[in-house]
Parts: sequence; C-alpha cells; structure tokens
Amino acid sequence: MDLRRARVIEQHRAPERAAIQVQAGDRVTLGDRDTEWPEFVWTALASGLGGWVPSALFDAERGQASALQDYDTRELDVDHDEVLTLHRELAGWWWVENARGDSGWVPARKLELLDD
Repeated sequence: MDLRRARVIEQHRAPERAAIQVQAGDRVTLGDRDTEWPEFVWTALASGLGGWVPSALFDAERGQASALQDYDTRELDVDHDEVLTLHRELAGWWWVENARGDSGWVPARKLELLDD
C-alpha cells in the first residue's frame, strides 16, 4: 500500500490537555458537540478525563454510549512546509506521521496533498 504525503500549509499546535484513548466497547459519557468541528463530541471516560472524539464512533448521540472502535485523541504539532505521511482520514482530520516517526491528528484544512 502506497501512503500519501502532504505538506503543512498552516502550523498546528496540539491542545494543552492530555490525550485520551477510547477502546471499542468502552462505556463513556457524551456531552456537547464542538462548535468548530460539529462531527466531534466531548467524550468523558470513567476516569473523568475527556476529549473530543468523532460522534460516528459511538452507538448513541448523547449521554451514555459505547465506543464502536478504538480512537486516540492525540494531535501532532506541525510546522509550515513540513512534509507528513498520511495514514487515515476521519471527520476532516488526518492521522499523520512526521519525519521523526511521531504520529497524531492534524486538521485536513492545514494540509496540501502532494502528488507522487
């Protein structure tokens, strides 16, 4: 499988809060939708930690829900003109890997896909 690449056209910085991981089958509490990214819902784990997760990954829209698949909220700090390897797209974001081997989510709107 040939992986696509993209150039960063606008810097992205991850939020200060810790990333959370949701495993398929985990029970969570879903809150409000994000105003900037309406496909994302605030997701609270049993531990009390929370993060933004695509709502399509749950069996409910709000309140108690079960995760349908694994998801990691980790975002990646990237700089203008950096070239990244693209792994998968979900809800307007790409899971990417940089030249150092670090991985995380970056908004698709901050990337320019490269032709190989």
